[in-house]
Amino acid sequence: MATLAEQLQAVTTNFKQNAPASVVETITAAQQDVSKLFADTSKTLQVGAKFPSFSLPSAAGTKVSSDELLSKGLILVTFYRGNWCPFCNLALRGYQKHLDKIHAKGVEFVAISPELPDNSLDTKQKNELEYPVLSDVGNKLARQLGIVWKQPDSMGPVLKQFGHDLEKQNGDDSLEVPLPATFLVGKDGVVKNVFVEADYTQRLEPTTALEWIDQI
Repeated sequence: MATLAEQLQAVTTNFKQNAPASVVETITAAQQDVSKLFADTSKTLQVGAKFPSFSLPSAAGTKVSSDELLSKGLILVTFYRGNWCPFCNLALRGYQKHLDKIHAKGVEFVAISPELPDNSLDTKQKNELEYPVLSDVGNKLARQLGIVWKQPDSMGPVLKQFGHDLEKQNGDDSLEVPLPATFLVGKDGVVKNVFVEADYTQRLEPTTALEWIDQI
C-alpha cells in the first residue's frame, strides 16, 4: 500500500504535467508566498502550550467541545483546507484507514476546516469518514493557533476555474485557509506534539501520529 506521502506526490506530479502553465505559475507563486510567511514557525502553537478550548459544530449539526473530547482521553486534531482540496481528501481518508488503531490507543480524532457545516457534511460523506468533522467558520480557532494563511487574490480566479467557490464553501470571500497542521493534545489540554507545514501538498503520515501516541 502506498504511503500518504507517495499518494500526495502522485497528485502533485499529475497536476504539474496536465494543468495549464499559467495555472501552475500562479499556484507556484502562491506556494512561495506562504513558504516565506511561515518560514519561522515559532509563532504557531508549540509543544507544551495549552491548546485553546473550543466548541464547534459538527457535520451532523451538533456541537463538539474540547472538554467533551478530553474527558475520553487524548485528542488528535488535524486541520484541512476543505473538501475542494485533493491533498486534504487523501489525508482525511488516510486517517480513516488508521482510525481503529487511533481509538485502540485511547485517542479521539477530529478534523477541522473553515467550511460551513453543510459542506463539512459533504466532506464526511464523500470520504466515508467515521470521525467528527468540525467547522471552524472564519478560522477563529485556527487563528489562535497561528496557522491561518490568506491566499493571494490571484488564487481566486484559479480556484473558480476548477469549480471551487470558497465564498460558498466557507461563507466569506477572504480566501483564508489553515495550514496543514496536526496536534496531539494530552488529557491535561497541553500540546504533546505538533506538525505544521506551509507546503499544503505535505501532510503528517498517520503512522507517524501513531508513533507520537506511543511516546506519551
